[in-house]
Amino acid sequence: MNHFFAYSLFLGVLTLTGCSKGLHSGGSEKQAPVKQISISPMVATHVNDFSFNLLHHVQADQPKDDNFFISPLSLHMDLGMVLNGASGTTYDEMLQVLNLNGQSLDEVNQAYKTLLNELPEADPKVQLGLYNSVWYRKTFPFDTEYTKGLEKHFDATVTPLDFKPTDVSFINDWASKKTNGKITRVLDSIRSEDVMFLLNALYFKGDWASKFDKAMTAPADFHLEDGSSKQVQMMHQQETFENYTADDYMAVRLPYGNGQFAMTVILPRAGKKLDEVLSGIDGAQWETLKANMAKREVNVGLPRFTIPAFSIKLNDVLQSMGMKSAFNSTLADLSKMAAPRNGNLFVSFVKQDTYLKVDEEGTEAAAVTTTGIGVTSVPIVSQFICDHPFGIIISEKTSNTILFMGKIMNPDAE
Repeated sequence: MNHFFAYSLFLGVLTLTGCSKGLHSGGSEKQAPVKQISISPMVATHVNDFSFNLLHHVQADQPKDDNFFISPLSLHMDLGMVLNGASGTTYDEMLQVLNLNGQSLDEVNQAYKTLLNELPEADPKVQLGLYNSVWYRKTFPFDTEYTKGLEKHFDATVTPLDFKPTDVSFINDWASKKTNGKITRVLDSIRSEDVMFLLNALYFKGDWASKFDKAMTAPADFHLEDGSSKQVQMMHQQETFENYTADDYMAVRLPYGNGQFAMTVILPRAGKKLDEVLSGIDGAQWETLKANMAKREVNVGLPRFTIPAFSIKLNDVLQSMGMKSAFNSTLADLSKMAAPRNGNLFVSFVKQDTYLKVDEEGTEAAAVTTTGIGVTSVPIVSQFICDHPFGIIISEKTSNTILFMGKIMNPDAE
C-alpha cells in the first residue's frame, strides 16, 4: 500500500499556495531575496478549496491501497483554458467545479497570468517551470479570438497540425522537454474525432533548505495499514522545523531553497487511517494548520522514494465534482472555441501524468495535464475539381424528367 506516497500530492497544492509568506528552518545561512507573489485572495482561497475537493474525489475514485500523486495547479490551469471557450451551463458547471463562483473571467485569467509569470521566479534556489500549449487540427475552423486569448492569458504556444498519427510525437516531445524528460508520453494516438489538445506542464526541482545527511539514511520498517510491514530507506535529520499537532495527525513543514516553497508532511496518529485524516482536511482546515504552525526542534524520518510514473484519467472524478455537460457530446457548450455549425465540441478526456522523486537532496516533481477536445462530426469539405473530362445531366426533380445530357471533353471558355 505504501501510503506515505499519498501525502506527496501536497507538493502540487503547495506549488500554488507556497507563494505566500516564506517560512524557513532554523539554519543561519543568509537567505537570498525571494519574490512575493500577489494574486486575488479570493481566487487563491477558491483554488485551494478546489485542491482539497479534488483530493477527496480522487481518494474516492482510486483503489484504497494505491498510491497517487496529482497536481491541482496543473489541472486547474488546463481546465482554465477550456473555461475560456465554454458558455451556458457548461461554463457555469466548470466555474463551480473550479471553485470560482463570483469571480469574473478577467479576474481568473489575470491570476493565471500572474502565476505563469511570477511563480518561476519566486525563489532563485528552486527551479520551477509552468507551461501551456495548444495543438489543433488545422482544417478545423477554431475561433481566432479564442486561440489568441489563450496566447495572451496563458502564454500558450498554439500549433496547427494535420492530426495524422505521427503528429503524436510532436506533442509527446513537448511534454518531455518541458518536464526535463520525466514525462515522455502523454498521448498514444490521435482519433478521428479529436480536433484539439490543451496541455499544461509543471516542473519542480528544489533542494531542501536543510538537507538530509546521506550517512544518516538507513533501512527501516514501514508499517502498512493492513498490519504488514516492508523495509524502506529512511532519511533522518534533527532540525528546527515548523510543525503542527492536531487530534488525529501531526504535520511538519520541510522548506526548499529559501523557504518560498515547502513540502508539508501529514502523519496520522497511531490508530488513525490516512484516508480518514485527509478527508477531514479542507481549505479552511489547511489555513488553520498553516496559521498554527510553530517552530520546534524535530527529529524527522522521511522515506527516500520515487514514483516514476503515475497516470490518472479524470473524466469520472470531474463529473462527480459537477462538471457534467462538458463531457456530453450533445450538451457540451464550447461555442466560444468554434461555431456550432462546425460540429458540437465536447471534452473527450482529461488526464494527468506525474513524476515524483524525494531523496536526501530535495524533491523533483513533474505533471502534465492533457485535455482532449472532440467534435461530434468533423466537417469534411469534399474536393470536386472538374479539371478533366466530365458529364452533365439537367433534369426536373418532381417528374424525374431529364432535359439535357452530355459530356464535356474539351470545354471552351466563353
